[in-house]
Amino acid sequence: MIHALTSLKKAAVLLEDGTVFYGISTGADGTVVGEICFNTGMTGYQEIFTDPSYYGQIMVTTNAHIGNYGVVDDEAESDSIKIAGLVCRNFTQIGSRSAKNADLIDDFKRQNKVAITGVDTRALVRYIRKEGAMNALVTTDVDHLDTLKKELSNAPSMEGLALASEVTTDKPYYIGNENATYKVAAMDYGIKRNILRCLAERDCYIKVFPASTPIDVFLDWACDGYFLSNGPGDPAAMNDEHKFVAELIKSNRPVFGICLGHQLIALSQGLSTYKMHHGHRGINHPILNRKNGLGEISSQNHGFAVSKEDVDQAEGLELTHVHLNDHTVAGIRMKDRPVFSVQYHPESAPGPHDSRYLFDDFIELLKTHKHQPA
Repeated sequence: MIHALTSLKKAAVLLEDGTVFYGISTGADGTVVGEICFNTGMTGYQEIFTDPSYYGQIMVTTNAHIGNYGVVDDEAESDSIKIAGLVCRNFTQIGSRSAKNADLIDDFKRQNKVAITGVDTRALVRYIRKEGAMNALVTTDVDHLDTLKKELSNAPSMEGLALASEVTTDKPYYIGNENATYKVAAMDYGIKRNILRCLAERDCYIKVFPASTPIDVFLDWACDGYFLSNGPGDPAAMNDEHKFVAELIKSNRPVFGICLGHQLIALSQGLSTYKMHHGHRGINHPILNRKNGLGEISSQNHGFAVSKEDVDQAEGLELTHVHLNDHTVAGIRMKDRPVFSVQYHPESAPGPHDSRYLFDDFIELLKTHKHQPA
């Protein structure tokens, strides 16, 4: 056993403040740089790794076992692994689920992704929680950490980065039945497949547009409402998108935003966003629906948030949902327009489907406004 371990390739996680955690390489050789973050979900590693919102980030998983149930094609949220690199405690080479299409290691090898296992992830997560999210690198080149530290110091901060253009679709495409009752134009800032599935299941025909689509082209497609998706990067850096969303809202058609889409709605109305200390990433985040007083267990993935002070001071906006751990903004709606958004992921399934009603609320808005003139 000792001989087998010594034959494995050593790897390291280097944080921008110089802190180093060592482990064993379980993916491709090389070095990747990104913002390090952690997700507290006990399941759903495939959905996490393929979520475009994680583009440019190194993922630390708090669950000790990764890869243990393989991967299934239908559970991917995009066409490839989007995280920059993976840090985990135990990486299982052969998954045990009989329904799997492949093993997770196959995806990492095929897509040339760097991953490190055998890391004390409890210690690393506690460090991030204390010191905050920061840039880091994962490398198999452990003999040149001093040189790599200089490279890491030149990496741009996630704050100020507009990354939606890196993960959006190249050209428009359609989802659902073209004879469906409702038509929805969706802006792809890094949209997850299950969001589209949830809309299609509710009798929607969706046209998905690239993030670079001009507002006149987006509005030209005859539809009943608009959807603004999740995505990576700093929403405050997306100045053109702020103007785009502001014009979209003037159409007086229903608009529903999730995560980045939620932040862009707020920014379009003159509110501000800020970078969080270490963000919300997991499938056990408690939300209070202020309208009915009920709680929801939600799936979340964001490192930026809308200013609650700005929401409280905005005459045309209402705070609809609050994160119960830190009282940050989890949902807003406009008082005089059919526009609402949430900072979490109602399409996800962290056990129950507590938040799926938000898609039904969107359908009700589509129904109400379907025959009204723009």
